[in-house]
Formats: sequence, C-alpha cells, structure tokens
Amino acid sequence: MSRIFYAIALIWALTGAAVAQDFSALARAIPDQSRIVDEGNTGVRLDLGLSQGVPYRVFTLRDPYRMVLDFQEVDWTGLDRNSFLQSDRISGVQYGAYVPGWSRLVLELGAPLAVETADLRIDQATGAAHLSLHLKGTDFDSFAASAGAPRQPGWDLPEPAVTPAMPGRVDQHVLLVMLDPGHGGIDPGAEVADTNEKTLMLTFARELREALLRTGGYEVVMTRVDDQFVSLERRIALAHRAGADVFISLHADSLSEGLAHGAVVYTLSEEASDVASQKLAERHDRGDLIAGIDLSGADDQVADVLLDLARQETKPRSKALARSLVDGMAQQGGPMNRRPLRSASFSVLKAADIPSVLVELGFLSSPRDFKNISDPDWRASMARGLVQGLENWRQDDLVKRSLIGQ
Repeated sequence: MSRIFYAIALIWALTGAAVAQDFSALARAIPDQSRIVDEGNTGVRLDLGLSQGVPYRVFTLRDPYRMVLDFQEVDWTGLDRNSFLQSDRISGVQYGAYVPGWSRLVLELGAPLAVETADLRIDQATGAAHLSLHLKGTDFDSFAASAGAPRQPGWDLPEPAVTPAMPGRVDQHVLLVMLDPGHGGIDPGAEVADTNEKTLMLTFARELREALLRTGGYEVVMTRVDDQFVSLERRIALAHRAGADVFISLHADSLSEGLAHGAVVYTLSEEASDVASQKLAERHDRGDLIAGIDLSGADDQVADVLLDLARQETKPRSKALARSLVDGMAQQGGPMNRRPLRSASFSVLKAADIPSVLVELGFLSSPRDFKNISDPDWRASMARGLVQGLENWRQDDLVKRSLIGQ
C-alpha cells in the first residue's frame, strides 16, 4: 500500500495547495498543532500543523525500518523533537532540508508500521493546513514487500554515480582541495544548546576555504555550500567530478561517553583503531539512514577488490596527510586529543584514488571543545594549522612521488 499511497498523497496536497494561492511555496510547521502520539492498540497518530497546504508523499524503507515524508517545502523552525515525539513506538524523528525546494521528515520505527489513513485538511479562509496520518502495525513480510524509495524527478537526490574527472588544470602546481562540511539539511549531526555540528562545520569550511585561497596555491571546492543534505556516496562522487587532489571531511561530533576531547584526524581502515572510533564511524554513517537513503543493496565484491588495490597507493599518502595536519594544528596550540591519529571505516573516506582524511576539530560533548569551536579566533588558528599542515604534506608528497617515478 505504501508505494501507491505516496502518489495519492501528492495529488491531495496539490489540490489543497491551489486554494492558498496568495502564499509562497514555503510552509511553516506549527509546533502546538504537531505531535506524534500512541493511540493504544489502534496504532500511532501523526499530526502536523502547517501554515499552508503543500505537496507531499509518504513511503517506507527497511533495514532499518523507517517511514519517510517529503514536502514541498516546510520550514521546521520552532518544532522541538521532545514535545513533537510522544510515542514509544517511534524510536526517533529527524526533519530538515533535503534537496533544493524540498523538506523531509523521517520516522525511525521501532516495529513495522504502515499508513492506514491520511487526511490533509485546508482551512478555506486562511489556507492553513493540518496533515493527519494514522499508522497501524503490520507484519514484517508485508512491510518488506511494500518498502522502497520511489524514483521521481525533482523529489530525489541524483544517483551517486562515479563521474569522470574534469579536464586537467593549466597550473599543475595548484592543488585542488575538496572540503566536506559534515552533515547538513535533515541531518544536523551533534547538537548542543542552540547550535549544531552541521552549522559550525559549514562556517569553518568557509573560513578554511578563504585561508587556502589566500595562499594562492590552492583551488577549493565544497561538497555543500549551504544547509542541504548530501549523501555520503554523493560527496565522494562530487570529489571525483571536481578532480580533487585531496579530500578533507570536517566534523565536531559528540560521544555519549563524554570523555572525548581535543582534535583528531582519522584515516580509512576496515578495522577501527579503538572502540570509540568504531562508534564514531557508525554515527557518521547513520546520517544516511536517518535521512531516508535506501541502503538495502549489497556491495559488489569484485569492485571492492579492485578498489582495495587502488587504495594501496592512496593509503600511505592519506596517513602522511593525517600526520601533517595533526602537526599543523598542534603547532597552533590545539588542543589535540591524547591519540590524535586514529582510523575507522568511515564511508566518506572510501574514494580509492584521492588521499582522504576526516578531521574532528573537537567534540561538542566536551565543554572546552564546544567553547573553542564556537570561537572565531580559535577557528582561525586551526585553519592556519590545517593550511600549514597541508602545505608541508604537499611538499613532502611531491618529493616522494618524484622519487617513485625515478
């Protein structure tokens, strides 16, 4: 039923939206009219108040179980997760921007649920809308049979295909750096007080880009330049399309243990260097799950073997890059983690032919780190450290590669 339902929902919403022609395309969520509550044996009810009717669709995904609602387009400002989610049958909820012009709401289901009824009502006088979904328990087989992301132009992310590199640059002495501000859109990353990781890392990426460009020896591109969701695979594809020489992913996560603090630089490894790194990699990759990406397909084993062969050259270059960046930040005063060089299976680092690292500027779960990362002067010093570390690595890498060539 779910795969058919999204099309019906879209027609309903388009019909309702036509009533409010004086409104812009952007609807605002109305917090005091929005909640997800248990209704006992009858199921779960989702109510969402909106300032106007907008097109929407609903579908489900499995592994893990999720229900996804897409809207054109909703501003979620003011909607608090704690007051919005009041159901024990929904294990989590995420909402935010998805692709340009579209917003997404993802329900993490504790057990299989299906849409039994849906009702979008629009006030003819004001144009305000109220969406009500009634979700009812279903069996595993039925859920699996109906689950899957529909493909509709305009609603979905582009396919994460590996694209050919751009033509070579005229000045081969200029290094092209791909900066990857972590998270974005529906995936906020770590959250503390009134700020979050996605906002802080986008700010720092812009500052680091300016610092690199001022040296005159770098070109810089970014996986995202505003608050939009970009899938992990898409980030790697963008680096390939740009012909990037280096890929640097920027994060400031939070660990429940509360003991992590100081800057860390990670490289790719199938076996995590420690338990904390493994948990962190799982948290990072979970961003694609909460954002509603369909990850049910299996990796191609032959392709994996070929990629592993390609990484044999890239891996030592990535490790050397990580060491150099750690040294650069340490020279600026850090503070650095007691084990600043670590490794784990971060999906975003799996570009086989591009030296790639993930920089945790610090951990928002540490009050000291949070204060530092929120300070523009401290961020500027870390940007200088990363620029110097990158420059030192580039010079060493050129020497090593010339010796290999001889």
